[in-house]
Amino acid sequence: MPDQTNEIRYVSTRGTAPSLGFEDVMLTGLARDGGLYVPDAWPRIAPSEIGALSGLSYAEVATRIMKPYIGSDIPESEFEGLVEAAYATFSHSAVAPLVELAPNQWVLELFHGPTLAFKDVAMQLLARLMDRALTKRGRRATIVGATSGDTGGAAIEAFAGLKAIEIFILHPHGRVSDVQRRQMTSCDAENVHNIAVEGTFDDCQALVKALFNDLERRDRLSLAGVNSINWARIMAQTVYYFTSAVALGAPERTVSFCVPTGNFGDVFAGYAASRMGLPVGRLVIATNTNDILARTLKTGRYEPKDVVATSSPSMDIQVSSNFERLIFEAAGRDGDRVCTLMKALADDGNFTLAESELTAMSDLFLSEAVNEKDVGETIGSVARETGYVCDPHTAVGIAAARRVARREEPMVTLATAHPAKFPDAVAAATGSSPGMPERLQQRLGAEEHYDVIANDYDTLTEFIESRTRAIQEPAT
Repeated sequence: MPDQTNEIRYVSTRGTAPSLGFEDVMLTGLARDGGLYVPDAWPRIAPSEIGALSGLSYAEVATRIMKPYIGSDIPESEFEGLVEAAYATFSHSAVAPLVELAPNQWVLELFHGPTLAFKDVAMQLLARLMDRALTKRGRRATIVGATSGDTGGAAIEAFAGLKAIEIFILHPHGRVSDVQRRQMTSCDAENVHNIAVEGTFDDCQALVKALFNDLERRDRLSLAGVNSINWARIMAQTVYYFTSAVALGAPERTVSFCVPTGNFGDVFAGYAASRMGLPVGRLVIATNTNDILARTLKTGRYEPKDVVATSSPSMDIQVSSNFERLIFEAAGRDGDRVCTLMKALADDGNFTLAESELTAMSDLFLSEAVNEKDVGETIGSVARETGYVCDPHTAVGIAAARRVARREEPMVTLATAHPAKFPDAVAAATGSSPGMPERLQQRLGAEEHYDVIANDYDTLTEFIESRTRAIQEPAT
C-alpha cells in the first residue's frame, strides 16, 4: 500500500479553513470557511497492489484502500475490527455483489445493508468511527443531516442508541417515499429526532449548511455532519469501485461506471478511486428530470431550477453539494476560484465554468438525463429481458448506461436501492410488486415518530437546542 511517512492532511475547497487530520475532518464535516474537505494529495496504489486485491473479502479490501486516508489516527488492528463490524451488518457475504445483465453490462448491488440503500456502505462505518473518536475524547456531538430519502434512514439505523451522539435528520415533508419515511420515523431511540421540513430537499440542505456556517452556534451545539459533505462518507464509497473493477479484470482492464446521481458524492468517490490509480474509463453521471449536472457538463453553466418530484426522489436535487469538490479539482485546486463561483451562485443564482474547467471534467465524466417515461420503460424492459427487478434510481443509471456503453469495455451501473423501497413505481412498470425483505417488513409496521416544522432557520435551531444533550457551556 502507499507510503504513509507523509500523512494526508485535509484542505478546504475554499482555501482558508485550517488543514486537519482525518478524525478532526470527520467530526467537523463542513469546513469553517463553508468549503468541503479533500485530501491535500491523493494516495496512489500501484497496479500490482490493485491486482493483489483479487480474492480478498470486502472488509479486507476496504481496510487496504482506506488506511492511507486514516493515517495514524487509528491503529491498524483497531481499524480492521471497526471495518469488519461495519460490514458484518450486510445480508450478502460479498457486501457489494455484481450481477450481469448483458455482455459487459453489469449492476453493482449496493443495497444489502440494514436499510437496503447504498448509504449503508459508508454510514455503518462512519457511525463506528465517530463513536470511537468522541468516546476517546470524552465528548458528545449533535449530528444534523438532510436527506432526500435514503441518507436519513441509513444514518438513523447506524447511530441510533449511541450515547455520545444526538442525531437530527431533516427530510422534505411529503417528498420521500412511504418506505423511506417509515425507515426513519419508526425508530424510537431517545437520541434520534426526525424533522419533516415544509419544503424541498434543497431547502433542507440549505438549512443544514446555514447551521454549520453559524460558527458560534455550531461550536455550542458540537455540530457534526453525516451527509456526503463529510469526507469519511466519500472515502468509504471508493472501496466498491475497486472491488467491482478488480472482479472484472482491473488493473489490466479498464472499467467504466454509471452512477445515479443527486448530491454528487457517490460519483465523486469514483473520481477519487481513479485518482488513486484505478483504471476507470469513464464516469457517467446519470440524472433524472432534475438535470442540473447534465446541463452543466454539456454547457458549462450551473443554474438550479425548481425541483421536480419524480419516482426517484433521492435524486430530486438541484444543488449538488459535492460538485464543489470536482470544481476545486478542475480549477487546479484554486480555492479563490471556488469562492468566486460559489459567491456567484449565492448572489446571481448561477455560475459558468471556464472552458479549461469544463474540459478537465469532460476528460473523465459524461452525463445523461433520463426522463420519467424512460425510467418506467427501463424497469419494465430489464425485468422482461433479464428477470432482474430494479428500483427507479437504478433504472436511471441503467438507461443512461445503455446509451453510452462500449462493447469492448465493462460498464457497471451502481444499484443504489432495493426495489422494495419503491413498490408503487416497480409495480406500475412491471405489473407486480417486488418482494419485501423481512427486515423491511418488521420496520414498516412500527409506530412513526417525527415533527413537522416550517422551512425556517430560527424554528429549526430552537427545535434542536431544546432537545440536544450535547450543548457546550461557553468558555470562561
